[in-house]
Amino acid sequence: MENSSKEDYKIQSFDLETQKLLKTALKGSVDLEKVSSVIVDQSLNDQIFSREAGRICYTIVQAEAKQANGSVFRRNLLNRLQQEFKAREETRKRSTQEWVCLVSFICSIFDYLKVNNMPMMALVHPVYDCLFRLAQSDALKNEEEVDCLVLQLHRIGDQLEKMNMQLMDELFNLLRDGFLLQEDLSSMGRLLLLEILEFRAGGWTLSDTAQKYYYSEVTD
Repeated sequence: MENSSKEDYKIQSFDLETQKLLKTALKGSVDLEKVSSVIVDQSLNDQIFSREAGRICYTIVQAEAKQANGSVFRRNLLNRLQQEFKAREETRKRSTQEWVCLVSFICSIFDYLKVNNMPMMALVHPVYDCLFRLAQSDALKNEEEVDCLVLQLHRIGDQLEKMNMQLMDELFNLLRDGFLLQEDLSSMGRLLLLEILEFRAGGWTLSDTAQKYYYSEVTD
């Protein structure tokens, strides 16, 4: 039931014309290049949608694979993703919200689009690059960016570590230094960093006690 309501939200978050476009895309009878652009545009403007957009993309890729010429959507999606990734620093300067939506979207695509049940190698370094940017001292001062970083690591940290443990070690060294040495973190930013450090140390899980502690602090 929860999944179907999520799907409803994702489709209904578009205007009526786009809803129609997406529904026909799932039947494989529409301009899939246009659909990929619409999904990216919506993801950059809607943080909730950006987290779940990978699921829609996965569904369309699956439907497209059954067609004769089955890679238009996937190719255009990845091309557009590459363009947005290259412009990420300009995006961050222009709008923090758009930047965290971009990171969330790239991580959602990494999470859902697989090749032989494995994450796409082509996305491993771009995802790490985004997370390393969020771990820089100027970003750690911004709760919105810290929150985005922690959310992505909760979601895909385990998968990402399996693809490249050395980079994950380097990322967590940065986060540890930020937590210990950076004096201008907000109390919420510091709490989020401590939680993610403990989350990875526990094998990408939190004990019940730790979970109660962190989540009671966050809601207080």
